[in-house]
Amino acid sequence: MLEDSKERTTIKWYTGSRNKINFKDIANIIKERITKGATVYIGSDSFVSRGKVCFATTICLHGNGTRGRYFFFKENLDPAVYTNLVTRITEETRRSIKVAEILMSNHGVDPTNIEVHLDVSPFSSNNGTSKHSEMLKGYVSGYGLECKLKPFAWASQSVADKHSK
Repeated sequence: MLEDSKERTTIKWYTGSRNKINFKDIANIIKERITKGATVYIGSDSFVSRGKVCFATTICLHGNGTRGRYFFFKENLDPAVYTNLVTRITEETRRSIKVAEILMSNHGVDPTNIEVHLDVSPFSSNNGTSKHSEMLKGYVSGYGLECKLKPFAWASQSVADKHSK
C-alpha cells in the first residue's frame, strides 16, 4: 500500500493520455502552472469488481486560461480490507491528502493552491456517503486544504472515476 512519500513518488504515474511520467516531473509542471494562475485539484475514487478494489488518484491542473491537464495512478488491492463503504471513502480521502501533503512538504506547493475533491455527497443529501461527509471534510481541512464535495468534486467524481473502472 502507498504509505510514504518515497513510495508514492516511485509508483507509476501517467498523463491523461496514458504516457508514463515520474512524480518529480509532475511536481515541476505543477509549480510552473501555478505561476500562471492554475489551481491543483486532487481527487480519488474506488471501484469494486472481480475480486479487487481499484483505487485511482488524480492530480488535475486548471484555471486562469491555462490548458487543462491531469495525471493519475491506480492500484488494485484485495477487497477483503475494504468491505464497507466508509472504509473505502476514507481510504480515497487519505490517498488524496497524501498526494497533497507530498506536494506541499517535498515540492513547496502552497496549500492555498490545492483543492481536494471528495466523491462524497453533502450531509443534506441523506445518501450512503453523506453521513460521513462532515468527518471527511474535517479530515481534509485539518491539513489546511480546501475541500469540495459532490456535485462540485469533479476531480474525483469524473476524472478519477474514469480510471477506477
